Amino acid sequence: MARPSKCRRICSEPAYDSFAPGGICCGDKTILTVDEYEVIRLIDLHKLTHEQCAKQMDISRTTVTEIYEAAREKIADSIVNGKKLVISGGNYRLCDGSAADYCQKFCRKIKSTGAKTPVRTKGANTMRIAVTYENGEIFQHFGHTEQFKIYDITDGKITDEQIINTNGSGHGALAGLLTEIGADVIICGGIGSGAKSAIAEAGIKLYGGVSGNADAAVKALMSDSLDYNPDVHCDHHDHAHGHECGNSGHSCHSHNDGGHCGEDKHGCAGNGGHCH
Repeated sequence: MARPSKCRRICSEPAYDSFAPGGICCGDKTILTVDEYEVIRLIDLHKLTHEQCAKQMDISRTTVTEIYEAAREKIADSIVNGKKLVISGGNYRLCDGSAADYCQKFCRKIKSTGAKTPVRTKGANTMRIAVTYENGEIFQHFGHTEQFKIYDITDGKITDEQIINTNGSGHGALAGLLTEIGADVIICGGIGSGAKSAIAEAGIKLYGGVSGNADAAVKALMSDSLDYNPDVHCDHHDHAHGHECGNSGHSCHSHNDGGHCGEDKHGCAGNGGHCH
């Protein structure tokens, strides 16, 4: 007997549920299920990988691939053959906000209510590592990060991962947030002196000047091979070092060399004092 399919978790039902060729009021139609729509939204619009999509929808990666291929075929059939496309039905359930840590950006439900992302309880004998986070990478300015990715390490293994939103907290408030969630370690790119002091006072170990993939950085830290800069410094009020970060005149520097700054929203990186 065939195994029943698992109910797919979706963020919300589509705002628009039917599309038709101009000038055609009736005729053949193609049905795209709501879970098929969600896969298309996550992969094609928000650029999630199949694995990331699977976590967000609480299904297997192979199931995501099957749904994605079926959905793309239906959309192509509608466009090429002039069929009305209707989004309806499917095997799905609406997310209640409890899976917000899998979202790549703000959870719609939590954002609409102004609630904080729920943080799972830290277990006993567990080290909690926080990483400034954006789309899988280490966000390069501590004070401007919109998300932290949290990793719980027990007996030398990653036992839990979750993504939390900072809800617009500034430099000092972020240090308080890290204390509130029980972080033992923070990995980031550039960071200002005030935030460094607040983190040190909270007893949180800082690994600054790190760039690249967040997951890879945590694994490198676990194996004592993380490339970081203990002297990383990003000061938005000190212009004595003769170089600026972006258009706002912010100074970014490391004690190791004369860094160079780019002009994007990320502000300050940290490896060797460089900003990208």
